Formats: sequence, structure tokens, C-alpha cells
Amino acid sequence: MLEPTVPEISGRIPIRSLRIDVLKGPDAGASLVTDTDTITLGTAPSNSLQLSDRTVSRFHLEIRHMGDHLAVRDLGSTNGTHHGRVQLVHAMVPPETTVSIGKTLIRLSDGQILEESIRDEIELGELLGKSTIMRRLMARIERVAASQTSILILGETGSGKELTARAIHEASPRAGAPFEVVDCGSLSPTLIASELFGHERGAFTGAERQHVGAFERANKGTLFLDEIGELPASLQAALLGALDRRAFRRVGGDRSIAVDVRIVAATNRDLRRDVNAGTFRADLYYRLGVVLLDIPPLRERVEDIPVLAEHFLREAGINDPVEMYFPPEAMLSLQKHPWYGNVRELRNFVEATIAMGEKPELEREGPPPELEGIAGAPSAPPRPEGLFAIPLSELTRRPFKDARAQVIRDFERAYLSEQLKNAKGNVSLAARNAKVSRTYVIKMLRRAHVDDDSLNDDESDDAVDE
Repeated sequence: MLEPTVPEISGRIPIRSLRIDVLKGPDAGASLVTDTDTITLGTAPSNSLQLSDRTVSRFHLEIRHMGDHLAVRDLGSTNGTHHGRVQLVHAMVPPETTVSIGKTLIRLSDGQILEESIRDEIELGELLGKSTIMRRLMARIERVAASQTSILILGETGSGKELTARAIHEASPRAGAPFEVVDCGSLSPTLIASELFGHERGAFTGAERQHVGAFERANKGTLFLDEIGELPASLQAALLGALDRRAFRRVGGDRSIAVDVRIVAATNRDLRRDVNAGTFRADLYYRLGVVLLDIPPLRERVEDIPVLAEHFLREAGINDPVEMYFPPEAMLSLQKHPWYGNVRELRNFVEATIAMGEKPELEREGPPPELEGIAGAPSAPPRPEGLFAIPLSELTRRPFKDARAQVIRDFERAYLSEQLKNAKGNVSLAARNAKVSRTYVIKMLRRAHVDDDSLNDDESDDAVDE
């Protein structure tokens, strides 16, 4: 977001928009001047600028205006994002920079200075923050709450995704109806299905009585699906069907039950990467992510830390000035801490301070592996060359079968990319160099989620860009 260059007007702040010009490729001549400071490009219809280039991924690139520079972030695309010979993963570039994605060359430029609403009050529901970025988010929440559209909340662990969902519900016309929560990351597939849709008696072993699921319990209200990125593939189709039909069947049941439910989902992962990788259904993402709300991590709104610390003291029944527990020097130390656990970590720290009667030591650990690639996460240092795209420490947290599958996917993608680069995009030549059949290369391409219509499976030497 552009830092205001003029005094903040009550209820409004200046932001710098973006301009995108397509210089080369199938969409040459297309341009977009945005009305916001963040956009995405790709072949999926929900992008800010949809491209027809088949060598571009569904969600290829995100661009965000950050003061005098543009933050460019590749969204796990197949063919990558390049500036000349340099591949960009997450970079800061000046305006008027050109980048290539697939066969398309685009120029990134400044747009206009616009005004956007912010909330004058520093509270909305249980959300709290006096920073401009938080009051801007609160204003967006108030606007989208009035609609009936589905919302996807993005944010790191501990940043306040459930509080945001509750604020949406409480500011909406559904405020008097139920607010139900399902944590998709903490239940087995069988239990998630039962918790979402309910089950009939005898539907499975242990189902001794009928269970009413969250969809029914949330009728006329809001259903919050936390950690939606953890939803098993086997249930993604069932959820999509329930959303499209506004009806479902209980597990083991044969009767369709109609419901009127607003869906708010949340994730600490970037689902656009998962869509590109084929691990999350694109059609379900489009259905859930009609509106995206990105919660800033605490380290990007450090001016909120004194307000939050005081709030947590009051919750603990302490009405002393916050300076008694955190004098200026201590508060400055808090504001310099990275807070990878976000507001939840700050709350725990304040509670520990109260319990111990003194300020405990702040840990100086690096970001956890799961933050890599998350919307709003800090830029990770470049990974060393090697087989594992995911650190071994993270792989060993997964079941062996899942970890092995991930390593194989990473290896195939890297190996195939290098072979196609050496073969200048010629699939047949890449197959000969790899000593495998052309058919097998095609299968690897599809496992790497290159769109089928971008492949030519005849015996000619048609090229597929790396």
C-alpha cells in the first residue's frame, strides 16, 4: 500500500493504483488500469487481468504497490516469472519494469492516486487496531458484510482470521442467526463430512444416533470454514456441490436438505498456488474466493502493538497503565520483534508477563516453514540448490507417503523444466535426451499441471515452453 503523502482525511486515505500493459504475446495490446493497489494475472477468470496465453498458469503473478516499488510475487506458476534471464519468485521492482510470464511480456507501471475508505473507529467486533492498514481492512469488512457473497480470508496463523469472520457475521444482516465454525485441519475426512453435513444413525461404525451437521445448524446464518486449504480432495467436490445446489444429504442419508447459508472460509496457505499445483479444485476456489480479505501480519502494523497489549491487560482484569508493564524501551523492543505467531503470540506474551511479574525473553526464531508462500508472509531467504523444494525439516513432519509424493513432484517439475530448457521447448527432443518416451513426458507435464490444451500429443516436434 502506498504510504499517504498527504494528511489522512477522516474516513479516506490515498492509494496508488497499478497499470499493466501487455507488450508481447497472444494478448498484446491489452492493458488494465486498476482501482486498487493489488492485482493478479493468469488464465483463470477471477484474475484482475485474464490472459489467453496457454503457457501462463491459472494464477501466475501477484503485483502489489508498496510505496515507491512494486512487490512482484510468482504464485507457484509452471513456467515462472522472469525479468530478462533472472527468475523472480518474490521481488521488489521499480515502476516501468517489464517481466515475462510464459510467452507474454508485460510492463508494470504506476496508476493513479485514488482514495479508499478507512474506518474512523479502531474497533470492529473483536478486531482492534489503530493502524491505517487495519482500519482500511475494517472498512472493507463493513462493505462486504452487507452482501451475501462468499468470502475467503487469507492470513498467517494467529493473525485473527476467526475474529474477522465473526466481525463479518456480526456486521451482516445475518447477525441474529447462528455462526458455526468447522476447523477443516483438525478432523479426519470422515469426521469432516459428518461435521459439515451431519449423518444418519448407522451411517458408519459408531454412528449410534443422528447428527445434525454445521450446514443445518448454520441455516440463515454464517458457516465459517477454517483452514479450508486442509480439506481433503475427496470432500472438495462434495462441498462444491452443496454450495452450488444450496442443498446436501447427510452421510448415509437419501433426503436432500435445502439450506440458506453464507460461507466465509479462511486459510494460512495461498490457495492459488494449490490450484496451480492441482491439490485444490479451481472451481471450488472460484466459488469460495469471490471476495478476498488479506489480514496483515502483526509485524506490518507495529503501531497496533501498544493498543493490543493494553487490551490484553484489560482482559486480564488489570487497569494499570500499559507503561507499568511495558515502559517505552520495552514497548520499542516489542515493536521490533517479528511476531511470527502474530496477535496470538502477543497475547500469550502479555499473559506470561502478568503471570511471571516480569517481561519474559522474546525468542528470536526464524519464520516457521509453513509461512513460505503465504499471502502476507515475509520474504523467505533463497533456498539453496538441491532436491527438496520444501525443507527436510518440514517434510519429516508429514507422513512418509505424502512426503515422498511431494519430493517426486518437486523432482519431476525441476527435471522436466531443465530438460525442456535444454531442448528449447521441444517435447520430443526432451524425451529423447531423458531416455523416456514422449508419452511419459506428456504425463509428467500433466502431473506438473501444464494445462492439457497447451500440449500437443502427436509425433511432431511442437514446443511446449518450459
